[in-house]
Amino acid sequence: EKEMWNREKLSLQKSLKQANAELSKLRAELRSEAFIRELGSDSENAVLRRIYGKYLRAESFRKALIYQKKYLLLLLGGFQECEEATLALIARMGGQPSYTDLEIITHHSKGFTRFRSAVRVSIAISR
Repeated sequence: EKEMWNREKLSLQKSLKQANAELSKLRAELRSEAFIRELGSDSENAVLRRIYGKYLRAESFRKALIYQKKYLLLLLGGFQECEEATLALIARMGGQPSYTDLEIITHHSKGFTRFRSAVRVSIAISR
């Protein structure tokens, strides 16, 4: 399971590096095209607008990837915790599980759980 997480982490980092590489490439294009802007030709301004549009899309894509990565890591963390609690509960089911068994399964404090819930609510509201 950790290996799967590491593979996913590496793939997300790779896509982030690609987005950063594209961003730096577009920034370099903008810098080189800044001289053309001074010339004032309409066709050259159209080229500059097109390049700037590409830059804005790349920046937006990069920010979206970062947001998606954080959101997915938060969801996967909550899912893993829930899955561990369920598996531990199933393993202990010799008879009827009691409420105290559920308290033993969770390893996080009440404050941590409240904080995580508040973060999930704020993310849901912002989306």
